[in-house]
Amino acid sequence: MRLFLAPLIALTALVAQDAPSAEVKVGTGVEKMALQGEATEFKVAANTKIYAWTSVKGAADSTITVSFEKDGKQVSKQELKVARSPYRTWAFRTFRAGDAGKWTAKVLDADGKALGEAAFTVEVEK
Repeated sequence: MRLFLAPLIALTALVAQDAPSAEVKVGTGVEKMALQGEATEFKVAANTKIYAWTSVKGAADSTITVSFEKDGKQVSKQELKVARSPYRTWAFRTFRAGDAGKWTAKVLDADGKALGEAAFTVEVEK
């Protein structure tokens, strides 16, 4: 019985490694593919960009969507191509007066399944 279970366990581990996933972080900029000013709370002037940076694995040759959600409702989204795995990319949203609150940046696969997310709070200075 053990001889039959070992290959099954190995196959299960291999499939789990290939399952698409995304590390998601938010910050104030991206330089040389690295996130700058990473935080979970932002106090910004109106018209400031906040970036959602992601490292996507297991989703080569596909499209992802970065969704910015406020209080659980999608406010904006951006579709991005994933050329290889792993693949680093980012999207941003410009925060204006009235955008203060609790936000989530979500990375979704082509079917809308969440691959990763990062929660953050924004306070827009007057």
